[in-house]
Amino acid sequence: MKTLTTYWGKIAYVNSGESGAPILFLHGTGCDVSDWTAVLEKIPDPLRCIALDFRGHGQSSVPTEPFTFANLVEDVLFFIIDAMEIQEVLLVGHSLGGMVAMEVARQSSCVAGLVLLEGWTSLSAASGAFDAGRFYGTLSETEVARIRRKAEETRARFRSEVWHSFWTSVQNFDAYPYLQNARIPICEVFGGLGRNALTEEKLCIPPNPNIQWVWIPNAGHYLPHERPSEVAGIVEVGARCAFPAFTS
Repeated sequence: MKTLTTYWGKIAYVNSGESGAPILFLHGTGCDVSDWTAVLEKIPDPLRCIALDFRGHGQSSVPTEPFTFANLVEDVLFFIIDAMEIQEVLLVGHSLGGMVAMEVARQSSCVAGLVLLEGWTSLSAASGAFDAGRFYGTLSETEVARIRRKAEETRARFRSEVWHSFWTSVQNFDAYPYLQNARIPICEVFGGLGRNALTEEKLCIPPNPNIQWVWIPNAGHYLPHERPSEVAGIVEVGARCAFPAFTS
């Protein structure tokens, strides 16, 4: 694990190398870099895999001052452009990480493609889109307990007012206008458990020829944990779409 010093604290990250088409993995709320381990182990070597811990998550510093969703986006842009000096990147985001990825792509032309693993267009769109009981999918009770424990421990690091200001900003996020006009390849990936006749409508993903839907059968929300092999295969396809010159 490496760290990058910023004005607010340190960002922890892992980097598989200095060459190859770069892929940056962004985790969900309460998760961290380690939650990508099973996926990263299955990504082919020619691809450069990087993953970072958001503020207050994993081994990154815990902010003491209020921050917002926009600050997470700021961190990722600083990491990609200023710190790593990456000119083109494929962003792979799970849940909150997918939401951050979309906003980074909206703000910067360095993003060559997106793979969104249940990366919600908005939190309101996520609410009620699926039948109840599908969140943890087919994960074992031990794995569910581990995910819940880590999320609780992560949340407990923040002062209540700091977390409240952050989560309010997440609730205000809406990527629909960006997705309407996006001109890069985007893969919207969802677990198939709990899918019903209204799911796609409620997810509020606009029609766009650059957006591809992928459903992973019999899976819930935690796709990197539950279906790492399938996720790795989807990421590899996403890399070929984003970097045809590197991966042909």
